[in-house]
Amino acid sequence: MSNPTSEMPSLWTFPLVLPRHAFSVRDAARAGDLWRAFQEVAVEGSTRAGWNPLRYRGAGSAFIMRTMTVEHGLEALYGEELEARTWVHGFRRDMFSTREVRLDSPRGSVVRGSQLWVHVAFERDGTITPRRAPAELVEAFPPHHSDEPAVELPAIAESVEGKEYLFEVDPWFTWMDPLDHVNHPAYVDFCDEALSRTLHEAGISPVLLAPVAEKVTFTRGLRAREKAIVKTRFRGFTASRDLVFAHSISCDEGLCAKATTVRTLRGSSVDPWVGAVRG
Repeated sequence: MSNPTSEMPSLWTFPLVLPRHAFSVRDAARAGDLWRAFQEVAVEGSTRAGWNPLRYRGAGSAFIMRTMTVEHGLEALYGEELEARTWVHGFRRDMFSTREVRLDSPRGSVVRGSQLWVHVAFERDGTITPRRAPAELVEAFPPHHSDEPAVELPAIAESVEGKEYLFEVDPWFTWMDPLDHVNHPAYVDFCDEALSRTLHEAGISPVLLAPVAEKVTFTRGLRAREKAIVKTRFRGFTASRDLVFAHSISCDEGLCAKATTVRTLRGSSVDPWVGAVRG
C-alpha cells in the first residue's frame, strides 16, 4: 500500500443547517435527528475525499455503524448555520474506522460524536460481509491528529434498579436505508420514544425530554417486518443528577443493539419522573 500524500486533506470543515423536521414542538433538535446530521457530515466528508455513495456502491463497499458515543451541548436553533467538522483517526486492520464528528454554533458546541465504523462488502442479493477495505479507500482518509479527546459517557454516580418498560416496533419497508435495514439513528428514536412513553404515563409532557449523552452499540441490522422489542430500564444518576437509562432492541433473530441514554427535562424538575421509573 502506498503512503498518503501530504496534500491529501485529513480534516473536513463546512457549514450545515439542520432541516425543519429535525426540531420538536419546543423547537429543539431531537437526538436522533442530530445523529442523522452526523451521518450527512460523514457522507459529505467522504465525498470530499473522493468517495461519494455511488463510488462505494460501484466498488461493492460500505461502512456500517458499530458503536457511537455522543455528548450534547447547546440546543441548536432552527435556521442557525452550524460548523460541521469531521476527521478519521485511522483504520485498524483496514476494516475498523474511527471517526470524530462535531457540530458547533457561534454560541459554542452543539453536539460531539465518536464513531466506530466497520467496512463491509455488500452483494446485489443483500449479503453483507465484514471485509478489509480496498487500499485506495484507506488511502483516501489519512489519519488526522487532534487534541480533542474522544467522547465518553458520563459515569453513573448513584446506581438505581428501576422497573422495566417494553414496547414493540414493526419496521416499515419504507424505512429501509440503502443497505436495506433500519438506519442506525432510528435506534436513538426508539430509545427516546420509550422514555417519552414513561413521561406520558407519569403525566409529564414528553416534549420536555432533553438529551445529555448516549451510546449505542449495534450487533445486527433490523429489517422490515422483523418485529423488535425495545426494553428500557432506569439505571441511576450522573454527578449532575441527569438520569441514566439502559436499553436493548431485540428481534426473533437476536439482539440488534444495546444503548445507554443520559437524559434530563428542560424547564421542569425530574423528581416526578424519577418517582415513576424507580419502580
